[in-house]
Amino acid sequence: MGVINLFGSGKESSNDNSLDQGLAKTKENLFKRISRAVAGKTKVDDDVLDDLEESLISADVGVETTLRIIERIQKRAKEEKYLNTSELNNILKSEILSMLAENTAPESKDPVQATRPYVIMVVGVNGVGKTTTIGKLAYMFKNQGKKVLLGAADTFRAAAVDQLTIWAERVDVPIVKQQMGADPASVAFDTLKSAVSNDIDVVIIDTAGRLHNKVNLMNELSKIRRVMQKVIPDAPHEVLLVLDGSTGQNAFMQAKEFTSATDVTAMALTKLDGTAKGGVVLGISDQFKIPVKYIGVGEKMTDLKIFDRTEFVESLFRNV
Repeated sequence: MGVINLFGSGKESSNDNSLDQGLAKTKENLFKRISRAVAGKTKVDDDVLDDLEESLISADVGVETTLRIIERIQKRAKEEKYLNTSELNNILKSEILSMLAENTAPESKDPVQATRPYVIMVVGVNGVGKTTTIGKLAYMFKNQGKKVLLGAADTFRAAAVDQLTIWAERVDVPIVKQQMGADPASVAFDTLKSAVSNDIDVVIIDTAGRLHNKVNLMNELSKIRRVMQKVIPDAPHEVLLVLDGSTGQNAFMQAKEFTSATDVTAMALTKLDGTAKGGVVLGISDQFKIPVKYIGVGEKMTDLKIFDRTEFVESLFRNV
């Protein structure tokens, strides 16, 4: 099941500086440390690389991904024996871009023409911005002229259904819901039946943030899948894992839990604007080999961005 871009290229307009603003804390944290690492040095030596390693880990890039980046730079330092520290940022930039390219699914044409309704099942723990992400996605799709339907299948918390209802009203899209404690699979089934009947383009199904243990989580998500497939045999077409980027290493643990519980095909990293831990985008993309598809860089309706690796890295290294 491939990850599909429903919006074309995903390039941001040149006058959109929200990405720069959203990554400001990460950039300041990372490049202040790198500047200290190379202060007074002219050549990229082992000491510089040790300090660079510490800088990347502090930005929550993750140990394994950091070591991969350092190995790549070490290799270049050996090939180019007189590698200057002034070149370090450009080398780091190119290696990060190269690594992200390895874990990004190729873009394809809008699937809505061939796959209607296009079904997205959203997973993630409570508090990561899952409901907000669904609302912003609905807004994004609606602005593309698509008919959107939400399904409130997180029936374990009354607040989850209420919050999703508020977003549905705010974005002005319909929602299918039942009472708290209802069978989540039943909600998903009703949502897809309604989508088929009403010629909906995109369906977004919310699911429970956490059950008692991983086995329960896996069983619940598997049941939702099976029941949806009674209506649409190849649903869901996308399983989107929402992670809170500001939690750093905790986001890695959540990614590990959910990727082992279900077939995650794409990820959204939220709350990057309030953290210096934006390096988590690089680490999670590298370690789980699942594309980061969206990033949240602010509270506005338009601050959920389609992740573009080139734009992200250009912004991270801009004016440093």
